[in-house]
Amino acid sequence: MAKKNINEMSFLDHLEDLRWHLIRICLAVIIVAALAYTFSRFIFDDIIFAPLEMSFPTYEFLCNAGKLLNVETSFCNDRIPLILQNRTMAGQFSADIWTAILAGFIISFPYIIYQLWSFISPGLHENERKHSRGFIIICSFLFFLGALFGYYIITPLSINFLANYSISTKVDNQIDISSFIGLVRSSVLASGLIFELPIVIYFLTKIGLVTPEVLKKYRKFALVIVLILSAIITPPDIASQVIVAIPILILYQVSIYISKIVVRNQLKKESQALTK
Repeated sequence: MAKKNINEMSFLDHLEDLRWHLIRICLAVIIVAALAYTFSRFIFDDIIFAPLEMSFPTYEFLCNAGKLLNVETSFCNDRIPLILQNRTMAGQFSADIWTAILAGFIISFPYIIYQLWSFISPGLHENERKHSRGFIIICSFLFFLGALFGYYIITPLSINFLANYSISTKVDNQIDISSFIGLVRSSVLASGLIFELPIVIYFLTKIGLVTPEVLKKYRKFALVIVLILSAIITPPDIASQVIVAIPILILYQVSIYISKIVVRNQLKKESQALTK
């Protein structure tokens, strides 16, 4: 059966179309998750648990930086003072399943964006679709860049700080596996989604909810929000918060520039329409 024209589709037709896009997304995540499950030992030992080793690239870089600046730092310690444990019968199995699903979502992200874009794009004008062909690539690039930032920056900083934080020598850090994986998961996903800020601003500007002037006017408030957000997703030390805040502020500035381009193009189209 041929797909109906966008102008001929009713509200229920749109819902049916959305349902099939969501089904394809779920199937993609499940299939990739099943493949990831077969490589679970590699995912856990070489990816998720890698920040527990002092040979992790972030620790080595910060250790060398500390030596260069003649500053004593915990990044040069022999080991992370942390022991992982499982305290429930199904704990390791649940961790394996949910980690596979998370891997399925991350790896399938470009396809997820493609399906969502396929649902949205028929409602756009031809020239808008033409100028937005790189949307999937840009959106995927920002997400993976953010995920890498979360994995190589936020995760090791959080682990190192929290593992070395102690209220007494009588207390050992014996962390449940679900708590540790939750920290890694939230750091990676939160960073990946935060890096989508320019994309969000682009669409908000397109529909008229945001303008460059508004973004500039509330820049100070945005700075406060960024600092609060940095404090939430990072350990409570100033250095980590600054490291996280810098790329977010850069993304905010990029978003202002993108908003300017969108508004400029809209004004250009309006002037061309008036001259015809």
